[in-house]
Amino acid sequence: MQSKNNKINLYYSEGKVKTMVRLFTQHKIRRQKELEGFWDFAILEDRENIFNKSFTHKMWVPGCWETYPEFSNYRGKALYKTIIECDNNTNLRLIFKGVSHTAEVYFDNIKVANHYNAYTQFDTIIKNVEKGKHELLVLVDNSFSNDSVLHIPNDYFTYGGIIRPVVMEEIEDIFIERLEFSPTWIKDNTWAAEISIYVRNVSSKEFTIKVKGNLDDYELDFGIWNVRENQLIKITKRFEFNDVKVWSSENPHLYLLNVRLWNEDDKCIDDLIERVGFREVKIKSNRIYLNGKPVFFKGFNRHEDHPDYGCALPLQIMVKDIMLIKQSGANMIRTSHYPNDERFLDLCDEFGIYVWEENHARGLTLQHMQNPNFDIQCENCNREMVLNHYNHPSIVIWGILNECASQTPEGREKYKKQIEQIKGMDKTRPITFASCMHFSDLCLDLVDIVSMNVYSGWYEDRDTNEFFDKLYSWIQQAGGAGKPIIISEFGAEGLYGFRDPFSRVKWSEERQADILEDNLIVYLNREEISGALIWQFCDCKVTEEGKVFLGRARTKNNKGVFDEYRRPKIAYDIVKRFFSQK
Repeated sequence: MQSKNNKINLYYSEGKVKTMVRLFTQHKIRRQKELEGFWDFAILEDRENIFNKSFTHKMWVPGCWETYPEFSNYRGKALYKTIIECDNNTNLRLIFKGVSHTAEVYFDNIKVANHYNAYTQFDTIIKNVEKGKHELLVLVDNSFSNDSVLHIPNDYFTYGGIIRPVVMEEIEDIFIERLEFSPTWIKDNTWAAEISIYVRNVSSKEFTIKVKGNLDDYELDFGIWNVRENQLIKITKRFEFNDVKVWSSENPHLYLLNVRLWNEDDKCIDDLIERVGFREVKIKSNRIYLNGKPVFFKGFNRHEDHPDYGCALPLQIMVKDIMLIKQSGANMIRTSHYPNDERFLDLCDEFGIYVWEENHARGLTLQHMQNPNFDIQCENCNREMVLNHYNHPSIVIWGILNECASQTPEGREKYKKQIEQIKGMDKTRPITFASCMHFSDLCLDLVDIVSMNVYSGWYEDRDTNEFFDKLYSWIQQAGGAGKPIIISEFGAEGLYGFRDPFSRVKWSEERQADILEDNLIVYLNREEISGALIWQFCDCKVTEEGKVFLGRARTKNNKGVFDEYRRPKIAYDIVKRFFSQK
């Protein structure tokens, strides 16, 4: 078997249209086009007729409208329009990788989709589209309201716009919707993998199909299947593989899984390629094991944020972030506090960065969690996160509900429900949540890994080692006995360029470095701890609405080891020294 390692592949779909939806080719049969470029754009007033709207600007997609000076402070509704062209009569599948935060999609003036949440993918299928040009309208809303539970004034910024790629696919009446690759280590370099194929029939007739594939040199035969009208079927088969090269941070070996459909005339009509890795995550004896070996996670929390691009980071910035993460000696990123752009996850796959991917919920009170929209908005986010990102070997932990009301009985029921939902979709990865409810959390028994946000030296002037002793003792009594522990956040704010080498006052780069050093000495050397994640990788923008900004100089969370332009602070050298030695 040949591995595919550390290559960023620019590829071309049918028709020689350049796409950068993923960092590898996903289709050789299915026609696919990314709808990148300038779209017509206009601000939309409430109750304004979207079909008679005059467009005033051109807006780049993907992108955030705040990157345009004229709209840098705009929060509300806006309208995007583009013209797409079909070369043949066909079915169209439109895939939106991220629209912030609410989207209504109209095709030739007919509403075809509605979606909430900026950070998860959604799609819609339009049947029997005629050859020629068609109008695509997207109404986008990034406003805060009682209808939006997850997007609230917060310690990061909710940007507006079509922030991630949009893809147009021409599909047959029957097509492969997605794949799931679930590897299991047997012994030595022999592995098994359960491969599930989801095939959807969008027509009113029944099909008989043949399903085959390959994982590099291994041929995979899934047999012949009948698919009834308007049916989605799951085809699952277990295969064994010898001479496997495993995926790990040190050696991130990747393989291409290619699955194809044949019709009754023995014609190949559809395909889907996923990039996968053989790795297994296990929890035993209060340790985390990867491929049978104990692993310690050392890294950063990271927001998708940049002064020039907002949350719509171009690939070049993602690559730079990956390089800085690797050079620091880190091996993990937590996607605080939402699912990340899939291209960044592709880079983590390629370069061996472990990922704790998190659903979208940060700092929600019990009142927020009792909003009638909370359950369904979280349920949808969890489902879209897990199903769309299932095959990334870099994702080794699922996280939920950062610093929410886990200290209340009502909150516990919310945590329990979401953990059960994710376990029902993926039994191969452990689940955790980051808690700041020291000595009061009621949910530690529900998770596989106990994770605590602890800001000793910044918010509390206390001895790091002594406080962890107390926290550890309580965790053993509060449902966390025998479970691995991750310090999921720790750090201090330091303003880039503000130096005070003598008095080392708070907000100086020196004081930030001192606090991180004090914390790292403890967290990297306590045998009870399985991971330490610094808050945070780089400075990020916060909202002016609410009261978050009152404690955030420059309207930014300044706890980054790098500033918002990725310039290193003094703390970077401290972090690199400790991470490189661990």
